[in-house]
Amino acid sequence: KPVHRRILYAMQNDEAKSRTDFVKSARIVGAVIGRYHPHGDTAVYDALVRMAQDFSMRYPSI
Repeated sequence: KPVHRRILYAMQNDEAKSRTDFVKSARIVGAVIGRYHPHGDTAVYDALVRMAQDFSMRYPSI
């Protein structure tokens, strides 16, 4: 979905990867809303949380 692509693209641009330091989810949500997704933050936050859960997606993206 578009919000998932925007989250992954923002994380790639901010270099928030698995081998880097911990990054709060609010920073990623703010980057996505500020640059790519001019809607409410709940859709972005819900998608970000869902992408991190191993029981809601077959392959966790983040």
